[in-house]
Amino acid sequence: MIREFHLADWFTLANAVCGTGALFSMLTYLQTTYVRHVYFACGMVLAALIFDVLDGRIARWRQQTSAMGRELDSLADVISFGVAPAVIGYGCGMQGLYDRIVLAYFVACGVSRLARYNITAEALSEGEGKVTHFEGTPIPTSLLLVLLMAWAASQGALGESLWFGQIVFLGFTLHPLVLLFAISGSLMVSRIRFPKM
Repeated sequence: MIREFHLADWFTLANAVCGTGALFSMLTYLQTTYVRHVYFACGMVLAALIFDVLDGRIARWRQQTSAMGRELDSLADVISFGVAPAVIGYGCGMQGLYDRIVLAYFVACGVSRLARYNITAEALSEGEGKVTHFEGTPIPTSLLLVLLMAWAASQGALGESLWFGQIVFLGFTLHPLVLLFAISGSLMVSRIRFPKM
């Protein structure tokens, strides 16, 4: 199977490895509470974005796109821009029941958005072979949430000090900051058109 990989596919795998590294860093933060691991996690998501951009450019430059490459890209993006940001949010303090529901919703929206893109990419390309626009925000826009979490970490706004505090309703906790994940997920599955850069 590895012999069938194109050069771009290796960059896609690097994206997935970076996302996995972000997950490991947040798990280490939860064990040690050393804030540098939050920074490492956020940095790994940024590195994943760089690899995500490069894999597409390399595939177009070498004119080697494939169905396997597209599927690899989606799976890597789910890890790096769906699961990793949700785990970073959780690790930074969004650990109440309502927080977990919102973070799971965010990941589900990311998965749904990628699945929709994969089945509509041909129609969105309008016969030109290149997608002209996106429906819903691309999943890598979750990097904005990750950068926000890195900023919160730099300000000491983690755990009990998380910005906007917490709300307890029916005995369960919601951190209002988690609603940014709900908005991001909802925008991903929206029908709003965004031009592809």
